[in-house]
Amino acid sequence: MKINICALSDIGKERTNNEDAVSVCQDLGKSAWNSSFANKYTVLSSCGAVSIIADGMGGANAGEIASALAVENIKESFRSADYEKILASDNNIYAFLRDCISQSNKAILDYVVKSPDSIGLGTTIVLLWIVNRKAYVVWCGDSRCYCFNPDSGLKLLTKDHSLVQELVDKGAIKAEDAFNHPDNNVITRCLGDVDAEPEPEILTYTIKDGDIFLLCSDGLCGYCRDSKIEKMMYRHYDNMEECQRSLLQLALKEGGQDNISISLCATLPEVHKKSKIGFIRKIKRFIYRI
Repeated sequence: MKINICALSDIGKERTNNEDAVSVCQDLGKSAWNSSFANKYTVLSSCGAVSIIADGMGGANAGEIASALAVENIKESFRSADYEKILASDNNIYAFLRDCISQSNKAILDYVVKSPDSIGLGTTIVLLWIVNRKAYVVWCGDSRCYCFNPDSGLKLLTKDHSLVQELVDKGAIKAEDAFNHPDNNVITRCLGDVDAEPEPEILTYTIKDGDIFLLCSDGLCGYCRDSKIEKMMYRHYDNMEECQRSLLQLALKEGGQDNISISLCATLPEVHKKSKIGFIRKIKRFIYRI
């Protein structure tokens, strides 16, 4: 399988600083973090590839420090990983990912102990690890991971750890009312909470030919409905750099009051076969370009 990863982070239209942190590694075997691979597909290594987005919270209390600490500690965990042991089973992978989150949380709490004025800082996290034709996603908070495929559209893989999602789950509000709910920015899990251990969720997704994974902070999904994100991806899915730029412009157009972070990870089979329903793809792209 071949893979192409790109990422960006924008301060948005109203914030004075960027509290998001983003990092990607197209080849964990070479520890090639944050290299530029715009629209360049490379064969997925045996160790796989990773994308991470963290959305810091705390404003003057240094949310950008929390997100940076989380991402840097996760990167260090991957740099020192024993991949032969970890990749032996899904249980080992899950244990490793939970440890990544735990170590990142500890680093944030250690920072708070040394800098008491920073108490209240925290961060969400979403991480995608693609290896052996599987996607492993771990998250805590409301930063999201989607999967887009030209044959089937956009699908949300994660479920927000948020007050509004809990209301939906309880049947207190309808799912379609969640987007405009006044409390849709209240999260129920994060890293850096001094009163609670992080409770990340992990899922495994079997990759299909042509899948494109979208990771984002709520600077995108909090302002743009999934239908608009899907429409933009249908327009530009064959050009990752253009696709993420278009998603950024969409977020800015729809509000842009928050920091906006976007990472795209596109997959291709090593031997690319023509889709039997390629005509349907063309029709969808034509409709969404109108």
